[in-house]
Amino acid sequence: MSKKILETLIERRSSGIKSFALLIDPDKIKDPGKLVKLINIAVENKVDYILVGGSLLTGNNLHQIIELVKDHSQLPVVLFPGNTMHIDVSADAVLFLSLISGRNPELLIGQQVIAAPVLKRSNLEIMPTGYMLIDSENRSTVSYMSNTTPIPADKFSVAVCTAMAGEMLGLKLIYMDAGSGARFPISQKMIAAVRRAIDIPLIIGGGINSVDKALASLKAGADMLVVGNGIEENPNLLIEVSDAINNLNQELDIH
Repeated sequence: MSKKILETLIERRSSGIKSFALLIDPDKIKDPGKLVKLINIAVENKVDYILVGGSLLTGNNLHQIIELVKDHSQLPVVLFPGNTMHIDVSADAVLFLSLISGRNPELLIGQQVIAAPVLKRSNLEIMPTGYMLIDSENRSTVSYMSNTTPIPADKFSVAVCTAMAGEMLGLKLIYMDAGSGARFPISQKMIAAVRRAIDIPLIIGGGINSVDKALASLKAGADMLVVGNGIEENPNLLIEVSDAINNLNQELDIH
């Protein structure tokens, strides 16, 4: 790729252009044929990025999934690792996550120390990311696996200060996540509050299972949406959300 993914996200953020990422959890891929169809739909509908990963990968198909995506598209593949075992150098980039909403040192810096020499030797683009779990009234897999408590959904000031601290520490992205299969997406008020407080790109995921929820998150200030579980349950959601984002971006070009 001629331009780094992080550089592109920063430029898009400064221009107000929204991005859309499809999250693929390797553990949920049982039929490669269906995945190929989903990848083709993603390409046709101008999805920007493919994220691959999950909180708990029980299979050994991470590399196969990445290769399948690359065989059927030119979309950038970004790792979304749950731990140091979820690294594959055939991807294009990795969200180098620090779980700044929690107080588990292993997820703040411990796992990163272990992964650093492997990543240094790879050609992966490293994208330093402050990862923030937001409560959605159900205990997500990532909350259980990370042994951390999500930020309460109504504690906007906690989310704001956490995101600000992440930016001040030098992290280049903030990723706020309600978790896979969340009952509710992150509220517009919390997204807007965090958006006003930071200048780096803001990624939002979890609980986005309709176009209305996607648009609400984007209009509140999300720079990139990540949708996975909602698309698994309703593949048409990918088309609908893509259309909504493309329309928003076209309106921006017109004005």
